Amino acid sequence: MASLTISPEEQKRVKALGFLANKGTDNFSARIITVNGKISSKQLKCISEAAEKYGDGTITFTSRLTIECPGVPFDKIEDFREYIAKEGLLTGGTGSKIRPVVSCKGTTCQYGLVDTFDLTEDIHNEFYLNWHDVLTPHKFKIGMGGCPNSCIKPDLNDLGIYGQLEPNYDPEMCMGCARCGVEDVCPMGAAKVVSGKLEIDKELCNNCGLCVEKCHFDAIPDGETGYQVTLGGMWGKRKNQGKPISKMLRTKEEVMDVIEKTMLIYREQGQTGERLADTLERMGFEKFEEQLYNDEILERKEEILEAQLHVKGGATC
Repeated sequence: MASLTISPEEQKRVKALGFLANKGTDNFSARIITVNGKISSKQLKCISEAAEKYGDGTITFTSRLTIECPGVPFDKIEDFREYIAKEGLLTGGTGSKIRPVVSCKGTTCQYGLVDTFDLTEDIHNEFYLNWHDVLTPHKFKIGMGGCPNSCIKPDLNDLGIYGQLEPNYDPEMCMGCARCGVEDVCPMGAAKVVSGKLEIDKELCNNCGLCVEKCHFDAIPDGETGYQVTLGGMWGKRKNQGKPISKMLRTKEEVMDVIEKTMLIYREQGQTGERLADTLERMGFEKFEEQLYNDEILERKEEILEAQLHVKGGATC
């Protein structure tokens, strides 16, 4: 049951601002964006104060690393937004558009291979904020993990990013040890000594980097950092595991470029109501991917962003 006296039109309007109706009441949950799941102590204090002042005094956390303060009366919505704005906080995170990005703590995690907070903050600023008024065929979720451990399940997002450390293996340095330090630490079983020589199965290797510097004779002295991007994941009423694109990306700039092109292709060529997985299935993954590796779509960027597309709903899931 939705709010009792607030009209459906007003509920829809404030939902777009990040205020979701508390069933059976005229109160709302304020959804606060945390950028990438990281906030300062001052911001946390401000949220607590706002929850006490305007809500029911409780705070909940969503699966997308946003924060909700339930119990905000309809006539206090603008007061709530103004109060948290003093610490640079925003409400939002709903609608057929780019949703708040989710990141693991790869920046500080012992297994983290890349700076996840740095990259996802750039993604938030460029795509969540700058594209905030750009409608897409359906909601679009981005998730980033700092390593292949997949703690936040990047490949169940429309676009997933994995930190990678591709081992630099020099077979000439391998001594074919009876007990291989590299084989011992490989969690995927990709590294094996065969006929007196270490072999790494690229089909099994997930570039976790655990083998780097584990050879006593420096056969794997280092590795090359990169990013694996997956497309078409989703988890909900329907489920689909995202598929990796064929190229390993080496820089943040390359990742940002792929995200931008993906969003432009999806907005222009996706049909209203389709998740990215549906668009990929209809178009064909290879055809979609071809457009990622050239700049033709960028030539139409302004035209695509300004086009009156997906103004009516009709979600397929």
